[in-house]
Order: sequence, then C-alpha cells, then structure tokens
Amino acid sequence: MKRGYDMTGLLRSAAAVLAVIGWAFGAAPGAQAQTPLLMGETSTVYQRVLTRPAAGLYDAPGGRALDAYAAFQPFYVFQRQDGWVQVGPSAARPPIGWMKDDQVVDWKHNIIAAFTNPAGRSRQLVIDTEDDLRALMAEENLAAIEERLVAEASAGTVDGQFGVVSVEPAEYVNIRDSLYVMPILDFVEDLHPLNYEDILLMQIASINKDEERLPVEHPVDEDDQFDVGIVFVLDTTSSMRNYIERTRKVLQDTVRQIAGTDIGGLVNFGVVGFRDNVDAVPEIGYRTKILADLKRRTDETEVLNALAEATEVTTVSTPGFNEDSLAGVEDAIDLIDWDQLKTNGDPINARYVILVTDAGPKDVRDPNARSAISALELQAEAEDRNIALMSLHLKTPGGSGTHDYAAGAYRQLSRFAGREFYFPIEGGSEQAFEGVANRLVTAITDHVRTLQGEEAVLDESEVDENLKGLFKAAELAWLGAKTGAKAPDVITGWVSDKAIEAPQTLAFEPRLLVSKNEMATMAEVLDRLIGLAEQSRGADDMQTFFGQVQGVIQQAVTDPQRLAEVNDQTVGRSLEYLTRLPYKSQILQLTEDRWLQSAMMRRGIIDGMRQKLTQYRKWLFDPSAWTEPYEGAPDGEYVFAMPFEVLP
Repeated sequence: MKRGYDMTGLLRSAAAVLAVIGWAFGAAPGAQAQTPLLMGETSTVYQRVLTRPAAGLYDAPGGRALDAYAAFQPFYVFQRQDGWVQVGPSAARPPIGWMKDDQVVDWKHNIIAAFTNPAGRSRQLVIDTEDDLRALMAEENLAAIEERLVAEASAGTVDGQFGVVSVEPAEYVNIRDSLYVMPILDFVEDLHPLNYEDILLMQIASINKDEERLPVEHPVDEDDQFDVGIVFVLDTTSSMRNYIERTRKVLQDTVRQIAGTDIGGLVNFGVVGFRDNVDAVPEIGYRTKILADLKRRTDETEVLNALAEATEVTTVSTPGFNEDSLAGVEDAIDLIDWDQLKTNGDPINARYVILVTDAGPKDVRDPNARSAISALELQAEAEDRNIALMSLHLKTPGGSGTHDYAAGAYRQLSRFAGREFYFPIEGGSEQAFEGVANRLVTAITDHVRTLQGEEAVLDESEVDENLKGLFKAAELAWLGAKTGAKAPDVITGWVSDKAIEAPQTLAFEPRLLVSKNEMATMAEVLDRLIGLAEQSRGADDMQTFFGQVQGVIQQAVTDPQRLAEVNDQTVGRSLEYLTRLPYKSQILQLTEDRWLQSAMMRRGIIDGMRQKLTQYRKWLFDPSAWTEPYEGAPDGEYVFAMPFEVLP
C-alpha cells in the first residue's frame, strides 16, 4: 500500500528525547517573536526551504540585495507574498530577509540521501517523475533496459525515455569522507514489483557544492597506488597461544613472498591485543593494547615481533569465558592510524580488521565490558569509515556454551556493503584456522597484485563471492577518491532506496543531517531519559514514567506552547512529525501499557538508549565526523549525516 509522508525540521532538543531527532520550537518563553509558518494540516511542523545556487537575499520583496547563498542552505519560512518568501535560519530568531520563490526549493524533510557502495549492483538512474520511475520498475525486461539507459546516460546521450535525468557515479562517493548534500524533498513507501519487498521511493535534489571549483573529472594521479591495511585484533588470553603462533606463521609467509617487491610497499599490517577488564583482574596486564600500529613499512619485523609478543598470553584467568573483543575492535577502528596522520597524511585505501578469538564478546550489560557500544554500532561506524570487519571465530569445545551467542554477535559485527565476513572454525582446529587465515590474507594481497598487473597466487575459485564483492567495493571507493567522484549534477529526480534491478540491495541510504549543537542536545536529553527509566523500579514509578518523560520534553524545548499534546498515551504521537519518518522505531511505538508489561522489554529499550548515547558522545569528540556547512560557520553548526540505524 502506497503512503505519502510530510515532515520537516533540523534536529533540536525536544524531538531528541525519544526519536533522537527534532526541531526548534520558536522563541524563548515569554518572548513576542514572529514564528515560522506551519506545514499544512499540522500544528507543530514549520515550513522550510532550501536555496538554489546563488539565491539572493533581499531586505524586502523587490528591494535591496543583502547577500547571496550557495545551494541547499536551509531556512525557515515566515511569510509568503507575491512570489517571495520571508526567511530566517532559526525558528527561535527573527527572519533576516526575503528570497524569490523560484530561488528556493520547499524542503518537507530533514533527511538527505547517501549513496551506498555500488559494488555488486548496477549504477542507479535518477528519474524525472515518480510515475516514470514506477513505469521503469514495472518493465518485464528491467535489467536489460536499465543497462542500456545507464550506458546512454554515462555517454551523455539521454533520449528522455523513462525520464532519465542523471546516473549514479561509477565510483563510490563516501559521504563520511566528503559530505555532499542530496536533500530528500519527498518520499513514499511501497512494494517492489519484483519481490514485493518494502522500498522507499525518494525525490532527491542534487547539485555539486563549489561547482565552479570542482571539475567533473580529476586527472588520475598515477603515483597514487592502491594499498591495503590489515589489522589483526587478537585475543591474547591463555587458550590462544597456538592460534597466535599460527597467525604469525601466516604473516611470515606473506612477508617472505612480497619482500623486496612492488607489492611489499602496498600491503601494510598492524596488531591489537585484547583481554578483559584489567580493573577486575590487574594481573592480566591490559584490556587492550596496540602491539603494532598500522604503518607503511619496507620491513615488517616490527609486526612479526608484535605477534611474538602476543603469544606471551596471560596465564591468569579472566572473568568468565567471554572476553572484551569489542573493545579491541573499537580501538582498531578509532586508534589505529588509518589516515596515516603520523606520517604523510596519505590515507590507507582498503582497510581490513581481522578479529581472531575463541570467546564471545562481552555483552554491553556486562559490568566488565568497557563500552556500551554494541556490535551493531561498531559495524556501522567501521563501514562509515570504509573499514571492513572480519571475524575468525574459533569454536573450541571449551566455549561450546557461548558458540551460538558469539556467532550471532560476530555475524552482526562482520558485515560490509551488505555482505557477511564471519568465518567459524569448527572444533577450533588449528590447521583449519591457519588455512582460513592464509587464504584471507593471500586473497587481500592478490587484489593488490592484480591491480598492479601481476598474477594472483590463489586460483579464482578459491576466493568466495563475498570477498570478490568486498574487493570491488574497496576499489570503487579508491577510484572515487582519486577521481573526485561526486553526486550527479541534477536539480530534482526520483530514485529507489533499493536497487531497482536488485531490491535486496540498498542503493540510497536516507540519513538525518544534524548539527553538533543538535547532537549535543540529543545526548544530554537521552542521558536524562536513561536516568528516569533507571529510577522506575516499582509499579508506581513505572506508571509515572510517561509523565516524567513529558516533563523532560517540556524542559528541553524553547517554547512549551508549541508542543503537541503531551498526554497522548503513545509517546511517539506526542511529537507530531515523528511518525512521518521512513523508519520504524521501538520507542516511537511505546505505550504506557507496553512499558508496564515487560521488564525484559524495558531493559532492552534502556540498553539501546545507552548504546546510542555512547555513540553520540564519540561522534561529538571526533573532529573527522563533522563538516563545515559554510565558510566561517561556528563549531556548533558543523554538520554530520547520521545513519538511520543509530536512531533508537
């Protein structure tokens, strides 16, 4: 069943409470200030617009020019008059001037579209109208037609059939590395005619930022050779000595093969060790330790020595069978020098983290776990930074009770571009482990060889399809960075979030565009919510939880008079626009009855909020996550494209 959506607003304090999204609700209490116009048939959602390129700001309709703005600067609408709109950057401050109606685009949403890596799917077309897109998707010979249209669009010979406006870049455009803005102007939910899976049809707008300074194609730098970084995250507890020694043997063999060759300078290694909570058992020495940072080396002795050090496993028992493997992975993501800032600042192109352990990860609720960030959040953060996580899970007899739990967590952790890289070693066989590790490292090294025009060591049949897809994704990301690939140069058009020829594959990912100030507010309010929930011990406390939540909302917003009904029994409906977002949230569906019914459900919701809060705080202190939206913007207005999967 098709359904339209209609929402707006940048993330502000009130909405951050439960959906971790929101908007400014007008002037401070008591102030007599003009407020923006409301969206039709809403009581709390303000009208907003985005500027077209070089949109002019005037002191009055037809009056004196004050300023000009780059494309896609967001503004609130205070008045509409004879082809002009009165605008301002904040709902809490007065308007700053007028713009011509034809120099702005109505923005019903606070979401933007981001490309996924195109490896394993066709390049997607941007289509003029929703009806044209539906007509194309309904074609019986869709794959062949799409292939022809992509080829024509790439050659610049679009003939107007099916309303083709533009085509996705051939290379991967990483929104984390280089923020681009493709606002989603409208969207509808529907079913794909091929397999009836849920899809999101989105009307996007796109124009390249700094168009005059960024040519469509940059010349390829022949000196910029594709290289890889492989970081092993090793469990260095007592049961792991022989496996670490086998890992060292694999690396010794690899180093011996590539030493003194061109490939030798393009394959780089690092090592992180992990154990458990050193505060609980000081004798284990460390929770995590970078045994060898990732560097471009001509001599890998440092790495081999680090592996030798790793074989000096702790002989002291750690708390329980599970270890803090997620802390080791988190350090591999955050602390390893992937961007080579300590040397020449030339980032590693393809990035792989290989986890080796016979234990499951500490659950985020375990008091001995270091972080409240789960495997799901770690995987999303790693993929956002082009880091592929792989797990070699040694299913030894001693850990049989943890195998199912550990496999579930590591499968969730070890995903990239829709593919899974979980490698179970049944029975914990040392020989089988060495074989898997050797094929994995050799396959990664072979990818570099083939790009250098050399012959691969492994036969093609020895490399599984998921790895081939991963290598293609890494190659496309590298080419995208080299050639300056960017979003297609269009004004508006329709796309499907799932690939139109392969609806099981995500092609465009909706994201929320948030400022640093907004995320800080989200973190603060979420922290207060967690505190309220934790205090709800008895039946009476739990019954008053909803009223306390609404109190948090009222304290957070700048104008309590702009709130929707706060006594609504469904938390999500107390914030009008939340139900219009194209995602499903457990919290948004929460009712007082459901909150009272299940202690397990309450625990899951609280844990989920805590994990999100930890991730928000990480982002807030990570300068690389934020982009200056315009020259001279204050720090608090820097922006970040937030993935939907980190919403509660």
